Amino acid sequence: MEEEKKQFLCGVVEGFYGRPWSMDQRKVLFQWMQTWGLNTYLYGPKDDLKHRLLWREVYSPEEEVQLRTLIAEAQSRGLKFVYALSPGQDIVFSSSCDLTLLKRKLRQVSDLGCQAYAILFDDIDHSMCQADSEAFSSFAHAQVTVTNEIYRFLGEPPVFLFCPTEYCGSLCSPSVSKSLYLQTIGEDLLANITVIWTGSKVISRKLSVDCLAEVEAVLQRPPLIWDNLHANDYDSRRLFLGPFKGREPQLRSHLRGLLLNPNCEFEANYIPLHTLGSWYRAGEEGRKDEEFEYCPDRALSAALHDWMEELNQPLQAGRQNTRADQRSSAPLSRSKTPDTSDNPSTFKGTCAVAKLPVFPLNSSSPPPSPTKLKGEREGREAEMKRSNQSSQPNHQPAGTKPGAPLGGRQLQKAQGRGLCGGKALLTESQVRLLVGLHYLPHEHGPSAQTLLQDLTWLKTNCHLVSANNKKAQPQKVEEWRVRASRFLSLCEDIAQLHCSVVGGANRAVLYDLYPYVWDLRNTALAAKAFICWLDGRVLSDSSTLGSWKNCFHWCGKTTGGDLLGVESEPWVFKGGVSGEVQMLLPIGGSSELFSHPPPLFPTSRLYNIRPYHSKDKVELYRMIRQLHLRTQGGQESSASHPDVIGDRCLGPCLALCPDYSFILEDELGVCGCVLGVLDFRSFAKRCQASWLPAMRDKYPPKGGNTHPNTQDLIQLMEEDQGEYPDSLLYHFPSQLRLDALPELVDISVSRTLLTSLLTALKANGSQGVFCEVQPTDRQRLEFLTKLGFLEILRGEARNREGVVLGRLL
Repeated sequence: MEEEKKQFLCGVVEGFYGRPWSMDQRKVLFQWMQTWGLNTYLYGPKDDLKHRLLWREVYSPEEEVQLRTLIAEAQSRGLKFVYALSPGQDIVFSSSCDLTLLKRKLRQVSDLGCQAYAILFDDIDHSMCQADSEAFSSFAHAQVTVTNEIYRFLGEPPVFLFCPTEYCGSLCSPSVSKSLYLQTIGEDLLANITVIWTGSKVISRKLSVDCLAEVEAVLQRPPLIWDNLHANDYDSRRLFLGPFKGREPQLRSHLRGLLLNPNCEFEANYIPLHTLGSWYRAGEEGRKDEEFEYCPDRALSAALHDWMEELNQPLQAGRQNTRADQRSSAPLSRSKTPDTSDNPSTFKGTCAVAKLPVFPLNSSSPPPSPTKLKGEREGREAEMKRSNQSSQPNHQPAGTKPGAPLGGRQLQKAQGRGLCGGKALLTESQVRLLVGLHYLPHEHGPSAQTLLQDLTWLKTNCHLVSANNKKAQPQKVEEWRVRASRFLSLCEDIAQLHCSVVGGANRAVLYDLYPYVWDLRNTALAAKAFICWLDGRVLSDSSTLGSWKNCFHWCGKTTGGDLLGVESEPWVFKGGVSGEVQMLLPIGGSSELFSHPPPLFPTSRLYNIRPYHSKDKVELYRMIRQLHLRTQGGQESSASHPDVIGDRCLGPCLALCPDYSFILEDELGVCGCVLGVLDFRSFAKRCQASWLPAMRDKYPPKGGNTHPNTQDLIQLMEEDQGEYPDSLLYHFPSQLRLDALPELVDISVSRTLLTSLLTALKANGSQGVFCEVQPTDRQRLEFLTKLGFLEILRGEARNREGVVLGRLL
């Protein structure tokens, strides 16, 4: 008994908001913990209804079986199972009925074999009802009275934890040492009850001996740390794969224990828990020599080495093996997680936020119509074989002019990789990249730091390669392009990482990590396209529409790292690396462009977005003709000129403003494009002056070269230009057209393609964009609806006689 009271408790707390782990996952967790020398597991998932919201209700017979099995499994692994209950939201402390129900619930758990407990009063209102105000002198007095009685009722177990409402320094009023609440806890709570603490913050960057000594003095006992270092339930775009860090092993003499509250996604916790075990073992008595000192980088390398084997195992999603296992692996009781992300500062487990939707990954997750997609793919491959070989140089270095040094080897590198299908093995360099991009809440890994530093520098110095800057020193231009080449290479590594995760054998890892690698892949695609576009296309101060300086002075000037600071909580700036890259783009404030759910069926296809090059014209015309034929039932007159559709739909933009055209391609070639016009007024005048006369020459009204179905082309082109009122063009000076092949499994790449154009338009001064879609054009309406175009421009978009409008402010 005395040994149990003295044992340092080190392990895991399942205490986050969101979907609780499955029973199978918890069993794997216990295996990990036993292997790594950890000794304590605390059960307290916020979204188990009977843990928090319905705490008065006892478990059903079926739930009893699950809980009994879980407790026995933990104990068989030498782990201490701590059952936590959170009655604080609605308990009436002075109610004998509520006290009886609390005892009944904990007696039931005790009868299932549990021997350690926790009562949690975190994330609740400080106010008391009238009955409690009359019965107790303070909120702390009410909590202490109930907790002491429960502790005695359970026979004063060796491990009994209490979580105060003021559970970190930032929540104490007016301070830790002067908090009357903590003083009451320290004086009146029975001596053998351990108090939970998270540090100076809810998510503490570091834990110092001085800060712990202060709270230890107030509480009159060493606290147990509930460590939220790797908790990610407050931000649906962040994941933390970095090592346990910022807690020196010397802290142990000031603590009763330390429990890590990790990522919601189970598979993301291998490195955090592996390195926690290294930290714990380094602090054991008799291991004081330098060889056993804890080093986060060394611990990370060891964890990476072990995780490599795990990552390439053919595991199913959720670690579930059979249908029977799946039926028994549900959480004890589940609730739908509310989104309380607007109030993130008053919780220990961190606030609830809707995570990116999950999807069925019990197999390799094929697209919903594999037969149709296979036929479309074979058709594209056959058509490519028939195409003119001169179209092959379409794969020009991403975003470069002929002869420019930027991007050539990157795209060749991407081409050489080929299709990412099959069950490829993740390499150690890819796993290090993955960890570096999803490191810690207050610190980016090396790869993320390089990505953000290069993007910031390239954005700040883009005037060196602006379209109308003729005075830049050649060595400065070369420096910009060399750094851009490094940035593009890293973006391509991120795209390849996405392919490898999706194509890997471990579906359990895919299930948990996919939303994050997918999100960062899309953001990197947009950033890569933007950097490619800057070279020779961005306008400098002499532009009449706007300047790059005016564009960039507001967008992403302060990075997330600067915004966070040592004293801030991580939710001050949301989005992690993806969010910071987003904010460094001209339209980074348009969150609707970047925040959308991943596709239901992941695809390992490798996509690329780049600025248009003149050699792309042949393939673009073929693609737009293919789309047109599908709307016409696949019929085309053999006598029709092959350029008719392309000249009408794409020709004016490609000829008069190619700098605002972007290409979407995969391993099979071009599969989408977006074309833009910066200033429609000027564009319309140029069409009348040069493009339409050229088309009259190409399609004469009579003579031997006349083609059927082309007689009305000129009239249609003139109608396409149309006349728009000055009031519209004043607020929405730019125009766009978006096209993509319908077999795209991941529609999000089309959104990223659109984002690339909007970024370029905004960078050169546009404040709004319009896209004309007539109600009779059902195919385009369906495509834009599927893409979520109106949703993307939500709040600033409206339909005006078939014209979709969107602000770029």
